[in-house]
Amino acid sequence: MALPARWLAEPAALYVALPAETLALAGAGPTAAMALTIDQASEWRARDMVGAMVQGEGSIFLLDSLGSGAKTAKGYIFCAGADLKQMSVDPGGMMTPRGGFGGLVMRERTKPIIAAVDGPALAGGTELVLACDLVVASKTAVFGVPEVKRNLVAAAGALFRMPRKLPRNVAMELALTGRLDFPAERAYHFGLVNVLCEEGGALDAAKKLAAQISENAPLAVRESRRIILEATDQPDEVGWRLSNEGIAKMFGTEDFTEGLAAFVEKRAPKWKGR
Repeated sequence: MALPARWLAEPAALYVALPAETLALAGAGPTAAMALTIDQASEWRARDMVGAMVQGEGSIFLLDSLGSGAKTAKGYIFCAGADLKQMSVDPGGMMTPRGGFGGLVMRERTKPIIAAVDGPALAGGTELVLACDLVVASKTAVFGVPEVKRNLVAAAGALFRMPRKLPRNVAMELALTGRLDFPAERAYHFGLVNVLCEEGGALDAAKKLAAQISENAPLAVRESRRIILEATDQPDEVGWRLSNEGIAKMFGTEDFTEGLAAFVEKRAPKWKGR
């Protein structure tokens, strides 16, 4: 799959798309979904793009590019990674203290993040996607880690997260070839992408997925996420221990009582997140 010509007209522009501002941050209540919109910056400014988000009241977060239905001159673009010009003069300036690249890839958190990807997510853009818990992508989305083409190593998580979410040989191919055209359809086939949609529809589809999650108890959602992350690739005894610890945490909470009461009374539960 070749990249459309509009994305290649200004190759340098593909590397000035790292999120720099937090926009469209909204939500209220323990089960609200909050959206963080990426602003395409013309220069690097080290900002923690998820700090306010993961500390907010929402329990599910959407990582979007340029807002719903917005386009750049080259079409939809999610994020094309770091500004290589900035890297040439200040290699460490692209990191944030708590989250590393983009404030996200190393960020410790308990709340799930859904990436809503329209257009290319390249280099650091792919690594931001890999750091999210769920991925919704349109058919215009492409992924790739081209760092080897510039004598760089994909150091924001791709080299160990890709083989967890893709077959190892596929991850190896992407890392060693530096190809920029791994399509959303193939990513969906291998399970990296949860929901595949039409161009321009990623944010709306991500909102629908978030709505399904937000119907559930936030304490249980966060604990289930933690157990999956910690138990994957571990022996069964680790999984059993974490699962037993997780269910024990739910007993005695207000939401545990509410969940049972709502079931008995045949009504929708009213979660409090405690």
